[in-house]
Amino acid sequence: MRQPLVIANWKMHGKGAFNEALVTDFLTALKEHRAECVLCPPFAYLGQLSELLGASDVMLGAQDCSHIDQGAYTGEVSAEMLKDIGCQWVIVGHSERRQYHQESDGLVAAKLGMAQRAGLVPVLCVGETQEQREAGQAESVVKAQLLGALSDLPDLNGLAIAYEPVWAIGTGLTASPAQAQDMHAFIRDVVRDLDAGNADTLRLLYGGSVKAANAAELFAQSDIDGALVGGASLDAKAFAAIVGAA
Repeated sequence: MRQPLVIANWKMHGKGAFNEALVTDFLTALKEHRAECVLCPPFAYLGQLSELLGASDVMLGAQDCSHIDQGAYTGEVSAEMLKDIGCQWVIVGHSERRQYHQESDGLVAAKLGMAQRAGLVPVLCVGETQEQREAGQAESVVKAQLLGALSDLPDLNGLAIAYEPVWAIGTGLTASPAQAQDMHAFIRDVVRDLDAGNADTLRLLYGGSVKAANAAELFAQSDIDGALVGGASLDAKAFAAIVGAA
């Protein structure tokens, strides 16, 4: 049975005092839970969160990593550096990186490889826009993203995939549980064609305006193993409730 996984993506939010209060309140609100939980703050606060999380079972992740291991690349942060500072997870290929930084599937694939070689668990993000869904292209777009990122990886073990319909990120819109389940099942079938041995153990997450109010219904779907949570992860009680629902 796949263990549930809930990941907080703080995006570009947070300051020292806010972070300390948020993590402290979250750990206090977090009751007994079956899900694995990961917090992904901005790069500048990874060290702070590593200390705040301490001996808790909540893990540390980063929001991105470089496709390069080292060198004269101003502003880049390597997967090895993230591992060295205490990260265990890294998000790769988020739609905001694809949109605002023109990240290609090839670049995302290179980042996935770097993350795996550094010993990080990568979370690959895929998802279609509203226009693509309305044009009946949702599955073809997601399949192209999956194949472009995963085809050259030798092993898909120790990887998670987050389906984030772009039209549902930060908009308040959420795919219905049935829509989300259909896409998650499709993603698992695509993965099965690439790596049949790991397809049924690979954890698939839903992301896109996940809230405490809709989490349980989403997590009840057979192929949804957790969530990648944005805005709601900045509210300690709401995020604790989402983790509890998993």
